Amino acid sequence: MTTLPYADADSSLRALAGRAEGFGRFSVGGLHGPVYYVTSLADDGPGSLRDGCRRKEPLWIVFAVSGTIHLSSYLNVSSYKTVDGRGQRIKLTGKGLRLKECEHIIICNLEFEGGRGHDVDGIQIKPNSRHIWIDRCSLRDYDDGLIDITRQSTDITISRCNFTQHDKTMLIGADPSHVGDRCIRVTIHHCFFDGTRQRHPRVRFGKVHLYNNYTRNWGIYAVCASVESQVYSQCNIYEAGQKKKAFEYYTEKAADKQEAKSGLIRSEGDLFLSGAQAFLVAGCSEESMFHPSEFYPTWTLEPASDSLKAVLQICTGWQSITVPAEESSCRAATA
Repeated sequence: MTTLPYADADSSLRALAGRAEGFGRFSVGGLHGPVYYVTSLADDGPGSLRDGCRRKEPLWIVFAVSGTIHLSSYLNVSSYKTVDGRGQRIKLTGKGLRLKECEHIIICNLEFEGGRGHDVDGIQIKPNSRHIWIDRCSLRDYDDGLIDITRQSTDITISRCNFTQHDKTMLIGADPSHVGDRCIRVTIHHCFFDGTRQRHPRVRFGKVHLYNNYTRNWGIYAVCASVESQVYSQCNIYEAGQKKKAFEYYTEKAADKQEAKSGLIRSEGDLFLSGAQAFLVAGCSEESMFHPSEFYPTWTLEPASDSLKAVLQICTGWQSITVPAEESSCRAATA
């Protein structure tokens, strides 16, 4: 029996707050602020998403309209915001969201497609951002990454997202010169990486817990551990296409070290299908690898199986769900 986490989080509008599993579990988003209604699909101006995201006070942002918002520049999200796409179908295109020096952000049930330009990511998290939860989003076809987490951003969870039609899917840790990225901690669970080429994710320096994800038909590798990273891969499904190597290791030299190093990947309960090969390297002992229980007491985990694979193909990414009822006391609070 496949059981997805936080199944009751749609019982009311704000039941989502604080329900993330893993490193992003403390994120409350705009829990303590009023509801802001997006009434315009314009890039900016009254009632726009950009207008709500730039405001300094906590806000729970919902959509009174469906459609495509074409972003002419990155949309900066300020602290204590929930961008909640439940109940509507909102697609962001052109550019993406930027989470810069902010905290307590929840991004839920949005589509990201067709981001164009140098260094344009679907969701760019840098620098110094924390307590972030990205949930049930569909991301495809950007010129750079779909989600990039760099420059000392940490305590982040990505859950039940769908990634497709892309090359460099998810980068965690900027480059070998950014040794401050040793603080990075990310949880990725119940996501579906469908035919994306590489970086599911690629990690430098940080600690990443992957569990109950389904990655299939990658073009280079599934998961890559670069300089000093630690990746704990637990009960995931890796189904190969033409390329069989699931795990890759890139050796790089941290700016403050003399010796070049790759990262470590520990595989526990993973399912390798269609000839997928783990290529685990020696030296990944329990002493050298973090364990998620050092940081959080529980997470919803089940064995990698055909039933989990079937559910993840249906229940990841944007979902056609009714907007949850909000508390009556919040009804009067609008933009």
